[in-house]
Amino acid sequence: MRKLFQIIFYIQLILISILVIVLTIRGFVYAARSTNHFRPEKWYPPLLGSAASAGIVSYLWEWISFHDPSKAIKIAFCVGPLLTCAVGILHILIGCPISLAIGTIAIISSVIQSLYTCWVKPRFDYATKILTVSTSFPPDKTATFVILSIITCLVYSSFLVTGIGGATAAGTGLDILFIIVILLTYTWTMQVIKNMLYVTISRVRYMNFACGADMNTWIAFRDTVQHLVGRVCIGSAVVPVIGTIRGSARAMKSVVGGTDEFLFSCADYYSRLASTLITYGNRWGFVHVGVYNKGFMQASADTWGAFKTAELIPLIDSDLTGAFCFFSGVAVGSICTLVGGTWALAIHKSYATEVSIYAFFIGYFICRVALAWQQACVSAYYVAYAENPQSLQFDATIPVRIQELLQRYNV
Repeated sequence: MRKLFQIIFYIQLILISILVIVLTIRGFVYAARSTNHFRPEKWYPPLLGSAASAGIVSYLWEWISFHDPSKAIKIAFCVGPLLTCAVGILHILIGCPISLAIGTIAIISSVIQSLYTCWVKPRFDYATKILTVSTSFPPDKTATFVILSIITCLVYSSFLVTGIGGATAAGTGLDILFIIVILLTYTWTMQVIKNMLYVTISRVRYMNFACGADMNTWIAFRDTVQHLVGRVCIGSAVVPVIGTIRGSARAMKSVVGGTDEFLFSCADYYSRLASTLITYGNRWGFVHVGVYNKGFMQASADTWGAFKTAELIPLIDSDLTGAFCFFSGVAVGSICTLVGGTWALAIHKSYATEVSIYAFFIGYFICRVALAWQQACVSAYYVAYAENPQSLQFDATIPVRIQELLQRYNV
């Protein structure tokens, strides 16, 4: 499976590159015809401008979240819903049927985000503490890796944008299929880039937390590229799916409660299914992938087993690091949508919907890549603690939080 996924990943990169080049050339040929209504000078600048905004804002946001985690968490959870609502208003102003549907979804999503923020607000202090203690001594060259990752994502995103523009110029049913394929492969590739950084940093931090040893980040990255790409590709395909299933299962169980026996039994079954899946596919498994060179499913099972042995599952479930990264991605994606969508709306209204959609994708994923190292540090901290809670490398952050949770449950 490791070799298979690695081969599939490299093949799709080659095929997508060929497809993008062909679509780009064909798009400019179509645009040169007087009968074609596609205007590259009005389609590309808003989207490329929003991509540049994604890189700048993502780096600034990563800097803020590292130097002032408390402020970053509050901004992400409080301002993020407002930005999502602004995106909804923008799409309603665009006015076409698709934009109205997207605008409605965005506004509903902003309300849900606001309710979630109110629900998790008591956890902000602990989220700040765990993020601070796990990232207090970042691995060497971390800033270099973040900058190189953002630049790589910007170049790759801009390259794919040219192909999407070429497909838009022709506008046939087959071209729509091409755009969907490009977006799907873009999603997987960005996940792989994020998790390559994740595996590298989590390995370095785990060695520090577990053994007190300092490992060279470049060596860890070299080992990841040479030996772990296949495992990372598997995890990058599996973790988002299982994470979505488990998140929806927890939300469903919270909403249904015990009001209806049939709905409760369905929600309970779905929740048990999600709990089984998370054992064999979770982001904490990336730590053991990097440290012990394990297969992804085995690494996930071992880390989850360590959490169960150390009785950390309630703490892991209440951790806000993943939600913080998600809200940050949505916020940056929304900013890019507002930049690209507003620009397109001002110069060519018919392009505004698609430009804003693509801009959101770019902004969301580049931000997730920029924050990957911080999330990796937190994961390494949890895994190392679960394996040796008595280690002198750890302070009282986790024990105090466990006591707080126990007192709350007892009450």
